[in-house]
Amino acid sequence: MNKALQLKDFDPEVYQAIQKETERQNQKLELIASENFVSVQVLQAMGQVMTNKYAEGYPAKRYYGGCEFVDIAEDLARERAKKLFNADYANVQPHSGSQANMAAYFSYIKYGDKVMGMDLSHGGHLTHGSPVNFSGRFFNMIHYGVDKSGYIDMNQVEKIVLKERPKLIITGASAYSREIDYKAFREIADKVNAKLMSDIAHPAGLIAAGLIKSPLEHCHFVTTTTHKTLRGPRGGMILIGKDGENDLGIKTPKGRTKLFSEIVDSNVFPGFQGGPLMHVIAAKAVAFKEALQDDFVEYSRQVIKNAKALAKALQDRNYNIVSGGTDTHLMLVDLRNHGLTGKESEKALEQAGITVNKNMVPFDDQSPFVTSGIRVGTPALTTRGMKEEEMTQIAEMIDRVLLDINNDSVKTKVKNQVIELCDRFPLYKM
Repeated sequence: MNKALQLKDFDPEVYQAIQKETERQNQKLELIASENFVSVQVLQAMGQVMTNKYAEGYPAKRYYGGCEFVDIAEDLARERAKKLFNADYANVQPHSGSQANMAAYFSYIKYGDKVMGMDLSHGGHLTHGSPVNFSGRFFNMIHYGVDKSGYIDMNQVEKIVLKERPKLIITGASAYSREIDYKAFREIADKVNAKLMSDIAHPAGLIAAGLIKSPLEHCHFVTTTTHKTLRGPRGGMILIGKDGENDLGIKTPKGRTKLFSEIVDSNVFPGFQGGPLMHVIAAKAVAFKEALQDDFVEYSRQVIKNAKALAKALQDRNYNIVSGGTDTHLMLVDLRNHGLTGKESEKALEQAGITVNKNMVPFDDQSPFVTSGIRVGTPALTTRGMKEEEMTQIAEMIDRVLLDINNDSVKTKVKNQVIELCDRFPLYKM
């Protein structure tokens, strides 16, 4: 192994790809709701020697020797996560939100059990029952959705639950802009003795900051990613608000009733994962420390202010926002009144330096590969320091591109305007 060569000299192709991605992030407006920019400290924590360490198991209970220092990092991550969310338990080992969901599901239900989640086309997530995902293949999935107002129809939820009697109900979404009534969901779940889970991958940071409702009090378990609004490295996590003995009849070999946390731990490892990514867990610990600071609350408050300002500015320009607005960091823009698809709009905006993602809207008449909408979010722009004034400018740019979607001259002018705006809010040094 040649230790003398720098990456740019040893592997210029990969180095250039990294440089180009840094340039892209610096010079484009990142409006994908599930993306954010981590701090330099988080980047430093990820790019270090803990990537070399195998650490199967949990702190003080590893399958390998030499884990005394990675144990410190994982204990810090777990304790900070518990403090951040006021939880009894946190497992920080899941490599992603999808893997966190898989481990959590199998902690409470079995293959083939009936599960209810939010319809993907109404704002749900792939892992909440899409037929192309493990959740739709492993479980008997039923779905709830939104009504014509764009809000979750709780009367519909109750009717479906009472008729179908699922063993697990999943709350949470990837493209739903309103707060969720976890208390109402729990009351419905209790009527059929179902477990209630919440996937807070999107609003986790806003919940940690205390700005929107927390599900920890009402849900049996909670899963999340650690990126998005939590602004950490890419990864997953499982939380339990109040731990205790399980009511599933699961016991230890010695006959003791297992705690719910013990069941979840065993499903993460050795159930569905091998060695944890210790460098990522160290970065999670750093991100959780950042989220415990007062300025993270102010950041999160600005994320919501920016989302509301951007939604209003788009509405003022005759764009339909599903549910009429947002309580969180994102919004879903229905483009059908403009005669546009999500696919063509995403491509045109990308050419103008504005990154969004195409997204299905409720009662969509287009396929998932085309869609009738785009999903827009403000976490990344807010990290750069942008505020309401910039949101109005960005709405105007989006409108200019979409009103004349085939005009390359307009896209070039907007792209130059985007670069000028990004230069005012620098991100990472090249």
